[in-house]
Amino acid sequence: MTRFDDQDLTDSEFRECDFTRARLIGVVMQDAIIDGLVSNLVINGVEVSSFVEAELDRRHPVRVLIRSADPIELLKCFRELRAAWSPTLERLRRMPSGSERRRVGDEWSPVETLRHLVFVHDCWFGRCCLGSTGPLTAFGLVTDHVLKHEPGLDRAATPSLDEVLAVRELQSAELDRWLSTVTADELSKPAPVPEGSGWPPYARGKSVLECVHVVLNEEWEHHGFCVRDIALLGG
Repeated sequence: MTRFDDQDLTDSEFRECDFTRARLIGVVMQDAIIDGLVSNLVINGVEVSSFVEAELDRRHPVRVLIRSADPIELLKCFRELRAAWSPTLERLRRMPSGSERRRVGDEWSPVETLRHLVFVHDCWFGRCCLGSTGPLTAFGLVTDHVLKHEPGLDRAATPSLDEVLAVRELQSAELDRWLSTVTADELSKPAPVPEGSGWPPYARGKSVLECVHVVLNEEWEHHGFCVRDIALLGG
């Protein structure tokens, strides 16, 4: 266990860190931002993550559909998530040329966010729901620790926004067709993840439904990130 005593962590930034069972005792935390998978978080004796989740569900009712096991609700959810991108992309196109490649801090640019969602579809839907063994889209974008699992990705790729959106349209149509016909029984089956070291290595043992939930949640989360950053860029 790492222990920090009397340390000034003002303006510190932690990325892709695991704080499971971390204890912050006698700390000062003002104007802080926590963004990630947070559960069973106790602040001053009060478990607050349930309050946060309830408030997010109130603000964004589509989150309730994301967790559904009903194919009809999942299809409705996906169509709502995809529809939400239309005004966001329209706003992005009205911005000065090159805005799609601008970053806010160390966050991904809008086009990089969309490239990551291309990767999510290839892995969590193509591999985990369909059992696909085909190659991934080369310009799919991931964090560095994932690259060792996916040597076929092109780190130097710089696809245009239109090129990324063209792939996204094909993927969207594929998932829409699948959700239109899949049954609850099929969703409950084990995910047909192919053998090999490809991403995600921890998907074996999950159900098809759990993998669909990942796809939908990633779509919701990263759209939110994109909306936030476009606003900060002046859009």
